[in-house]
Amino acid sequence: MTVDPHAGPATGLDLDAAGVQKTHALDKIVEKYSRPDVFVAPGEQASPWIPFIENVFIRHLSFDVRNNSYVNILRVDSGGRLGRHRHRGPVSGLCLEGSWRYLEYDWVAEPGGYVHENPGAIHTLVSENPAGMKTLFWMNGALEFFDEEDNITDIFDVFWYINHYVSHCEQNNLPVDNAMFL
Repeated sequence: MTVDPHAGPATGLDLDAAGVQKTHALDKIVEKYSRPDVFVAPGEQASPWIPFIENVFIRHLSFDVRNNSYVNILRVDSGGRLGRHRHRGPVSGLCLEGSWRYLEYDWVAEPGGYVHENPGAIHTLVSENPAGMKTLFWMNGALEFFDEEDNITDIFDVFWYINHYVSHCEQNNLPVDNAMFL
């Protein structure tokens, strides 16, 4: 049996001379089934800093309910501490400003420093930098907070983060940016 590499499979895909699917053949599928790209403007008008706990603020950027993932910028002012917590999914972080560390590790995240966390470890984020810190975090799955006796005190997921954002907007007469919902 001879196969013509330019004929394309039985699905009717439009291939170029090299056998690569032409872009315009996918355009209709992308247009029909994809979600719009997301742009969140840099100012607080688009996404305000929302208080979380003392000296800790969250600027929400996206919420993916299908995958229980969420992206935000965490701001910790000098002396701030995010309680002991464990992630139940992978986390990626990029330090934007200042510095921070986990009490349980010997490294310090500084601007440009990238962190990838696997699920499971309990750690405590602190910023001892006089300027505090800002870090972009992409989190997946639940986030569990613990007291000093290792009892779970709170569990956050994408819906907690959505509620945190939407409630703040409603209480302060701010528009909810629906583009953030993937």
